[in-house]
Amino acid sequence: MLGNDRLDQISSRIIGAAIEVHRHLGPGLLESAYQACPAFEVKQFGLKVEEQMPLPVVYKQVKLDCGYRLDMVVKDEVMVEVKAIEKLLRFTKHSSYRI
Repeated sequence: MLGNDRLDQISSRIIGAAIEVHRHLGPGLLESAYQACPAFEVKQFGLKVEEQMPLPVVYKQVKLDCGYRLDMVVKDEVMVEVKAIEKLLRFTKHSSYRI
């Protein structure tokens, strides 16, 4: 249980950082801004943050660099994938989305 408490604390800091950034920047920017700013905020808490960390794929015992990148890794324990959208669509259980 002790490990879960630690992860909860780290996650709370990350979420708090994201909310702080949203308060200051608002919506409408590129993902790169919404990655760099929370990373800065989390570092202010003294937590180790790695950005754009490569993630290879192992296929048939061969490590392949497929270009996967983790947006942020905090304290080598929590991965953060940043997404930025212009607005949320309204969703109901009867909604259907077409591309």
